[in-house]
Amino acid sequence: MSERIGVLAALLSSTLGGTVAATTRFVVADVDPLTLGALRFGGAFLTLLPFVLALRQPWPRGRDWLAVVLLGGVYFCVYQVLYNFAFVYTTAAHGSMIGATLALMTMVVAALFGVERLSGRKSAGVLVATGGVVIAIGADLAAAPQGAWRGDLIMLAGIFCWACYNIWSRPFIARSAPLTFLVGGMGVGAAGLVALAAWRGGLGGAAAFSTGQWIAIGYMALVATPVALWLWIFALNRATPTRVASTMAMHPVGASILAAIIVGEPIGLNLGLGVIAVLAGIWIATREGRPPEQKNEQGQSPARIA
Repeated sequence: MSERIGVLAALLSSTLGGTVAATTRFVVADVDPLTLGALRFGGAFLTLLPFVLALRQPWPRGRDWLAVVLLGGVYFCVYQVLYNFAFVYTTAAHGSMIGATLALMTMVVAALFGVERLSGRKSAGVLVATGGVVIAIGADLAAAPQGAWRGDLIMLAGIFCWACYNIWSRPFIARSAPLTFLVGGMGVGAAGLVALAAWRGGLGGAAAFSTGQWIAIGYMALVATPVALWLWIFALNRATPTRVASTMAMHPVGASILAAIIVGEPIGLNLGLGVIAVLAGIWIATREGRPPEQKNEQGQSPARIA
């Protein structure tokens, strides 16, 4: 039950994250990717910090802070710069489709490092969910801009960073608390992004942002990002990295839905079929097989305790 709750939290996080992709695409043409990352995660850090202090949850201790710094830098700084930069070349839906390969990337990397066993059930579920992504936004692929492959490769590099974060952060989350580990790493990443943006002079251009751009940045920094990341880190504390990452297949679906609301793009049958396939894949990946029944020395099954 705990793992299913974690997967549900990840599902909500991925859907909400899809809306961030759409808003990122909306503003990134006129906003430097470093500046956008600095404003987004600086705002999210300041939003979540009061909750962490009020809840008085345990912070990482001793050498665990080294993991907070390294993993926070990888995810909140390196990955986010790659993520923002990718949308300079590609659309929100197309870039999100590449992002949905997170489950496959996490599954492979986790298996290679012996962190998680690669089972047939999880493999089948991830493949079905990823196939649902292709169905959901298949019509959008033909409309991808010229040179979108550059954004695809940049996004793929970023997804590798995210997969590493998913895999290696779980033991450190368990030793402290999900929210404190998240906010600690976010503070490291936000500080790095702010320093880089200031060094490049990007923060000075914020005064020229339009009202629409500030609304989009405010939504990402104060609402979507802190909520989505808290749900994601909550999920990683309750489910395996691959099962959590399998919900990333809903990311492009969320991006497509918001794009339909913003620019009036129709939501066709392909999106509905894709959602069904995505949910089916997640169900397959998260459904536990019944463990073999234990028997006593006489070969009899012990009675169950109510």
